[in-house]
Amino acid sequence: MPETDDVILELKDITKAYSGIVALKKADLKLRRGAVNVLVGENGAGKSTMMRIIAGVERPTLGEIWMDGERIQLNSPADAVRHGIGIVFQELNLFGNLSVAENIFATREITRGLRGIDHKAQVEKANEFLNRLEAGISADTLAEDLPIGQQQLVEIARAVSLDTRILIMDEPTSALSAAEVDVLFRVIADLKARGVAIVYISHRLEELMRIGDYITVLKDGQITGHAMVKDIDTRWIVRSMIGSDAKDFAKQVEHEPGEEVFRTENICLPRAQGGYAVDHVSIGVRKGEILGIYGLMGAGRSELFECIMGRHEHYTGKIFVEGDELKGRDTTRRIREGLALIPEDRQREGLVQSMSIADNLSMASLGQFLKAGFHIDLKLEKSAIMEAIRNLSIKAKNPDFDVTSMSGGNQQKVVIGKALMTGPKVLLMDEPSRGIDVGAKADVFRTMRRLAGEGLAILFSTSDLEEVMALSDRIAVMSNGRLVTVVDRRDATEEMIVSASAEGHKTKRMHA
Repeated sequence: MPETDDVILELKDITKAYSGIVALKKADLKLRRGAVNVLVGENGAGKSTMMRIIAGVERPTLGEIWMDGERIQLNSPADAVRHGIGIVFQELNLFGNLSVAENIFATREITRGLRGIDHKAQVEKANEFLNRLEAGISADTLAEDLPIGQQQLVEIARAVSLDTRILIMDEPTSALSAAEVDVLFRVIADLKARGVAIVYISHRLEELMRIGDYITVLKDGQITGHAMVKDIDTRWIVRSMIGSDAKDFAKQVEHEPGEEVFRTENICLPRAQGGYAVDHVSIGVRKGEILGIYGLMGAGRSELFECIMGRHEHYTGKIFVEGDELKGRDTTRRIREGLALIPEDRQREGLVQSMSIADNLSMASLGQFLKAGFHIDLKLEKSAIMEAIRNLSIKAKNPDFDVTSMSGGNQQKVVIGKALMTGPKVLLMDEPSRGIDVGAKADVFRTMRRLAGEGLAILFSTSDLEEVMALSDRIAVMSNGRLVTVVDRRDATEEMIVSASAEGHKTKRMHA
């Protein structure tokens, strides 16, 4: 599309500082009507801060905001909504105890005069938005009963329902399958045709090239590049983001895996509505091996990990670590027995939001720092925390700051550091790169390879085909709760993996 000056909103010389730390420095941004305005940058570059300013959540320290040629003030989210600005945040913001329809219409309920909220009308209208996204969700379902991918679709439906002039999407596809991404892109194309300005933030560079019209790159709170997407390639984006081409972070460290250190036998997790979320899964991992588990949303990958960690008392089957069958079914005991999990949802399950960076890192391993069985050796604890920060390249100017002060990528590194500080024999990683930029992803993947080289057995689940092909020693494919196939990486092809993930219901159960 030709470059146009049809600018609906402009940020001029925006600076934002928190307690002396500058998150944005004299940043300029123009958003154009009827176009996808892409914003990229590493975690901590300032993208979310800029979007929170546009959404009225934060106020700039310095600078001006102009809309339709007039200077405006966005002092609250309500101000932003009045100006036609909506946002889908990277971290989910649903009320778990309310229905999907109640979440979509929260604060703007459909009423029947003095008779109160018209719940039937809300459900009908909400179902229209959900059907438009081909979400496969009933609007009267409780939000907390939905998997994270479907919760993300609810967030998107809520934003689309606002009939906005500017719609900000911060990592909208991070938990979606490829088919769901295609549907979302069709919705975005429809919004563009209606003249809506889309702000699209993602770390999936191939998505940006596919969906974007204009691109702005942030690095360390400053704008480092503007361009039309048709004039650039992914190498330009990476150079603008990190100052160089992406490194081969997935290059394998040559080593031979050792003996089998972990095994499951016939793990089953019944669904309340019938059938199995995990259907007779038997799988083993060797010392120093990275086993990638590929599958689309609903394949049962996360549920399998939850069974392994003892989070479902009603699962059946056996789990072995170093040949010993695990008997207890509580997570604390599983951690003591050498298992650690990095959950898919870091906000709800991986971090304690009210605690500091340091406390989050050490909270699962405090027993290692006990002195005389009663008192924590604070010096030893601090030393271990600083070592974890160094090893994972966590950007933490002060470990005593709240963990919520960090970018999403650095929060994910804290979750990984917390798991590693328990000294696990087997590390489970559920979508470890969700919402992580290319630089942070490189750090995480290099860490995985280093840990495998040191003898740690790693199982990681992902719906990213490129990721599972690059990192795994062996690849397992799950579909509809079943283990479809396990193949050596050297024998795997993308076509084979995708075909297996789509045809699991036709395949007999297998063991690995």
